[in-house]
Amino acid sequence: MKKLIWAAFLLISLFQIKGFSQDHGFGLGVKLGEPTGIDAKYWISDVNALDFSLGYSFMRNNSRLYLSCDYLFHLEDIIKSSERLPLYYGFGARFLSREHEDGSLGLRGVAGIDWQSRNFPIDAFFEIVPVFTLFPSTTLDMEASIGVRYFFN
Repeated sequence: MKKLIWAAFLLISLFQIKGFSQDHGFGLGVKLGEPTGIDAKYWISDVNALDFSLGYSFMRNNSRLYLSCDYLFHLEDIIKSSERLPLYYGFGARFLSREHEDGSLGLRGVAGIDWQSRNFPIDAFFEIVPVFTLFPSTTLDMEASIGVRYFFN
């Protein structure tokens, strides 16, 4: 019974907290799409962040381990809304480890939108990412994902 009371207290406390900001600190969450996996965001200034993904790529016939890191720029005042909806863009790199094949390395260009909750330490995002694979062969791929992160402020 004590555990249930403590859990209820923590849940109520979480919903009473106001004024969270997802434009600083460290956030950890999940993303679905290409790739599907874990996503982390670390703010390095008011408008710049590093975004890391560790996931699984389900494209094509052979599933692959997916690693990426992007440097992001956020634009706050593009969408006029009562919600915080910054657009973001950036660049980065991607590494794929394929089953029964050599890995591949590619350059990423990122464009997305980020909903940042005013009342809870969470954000949700949607992004589109063209990827130029450098080796073992050169190709141009398109990726997209949605996700959510919890921020530890």
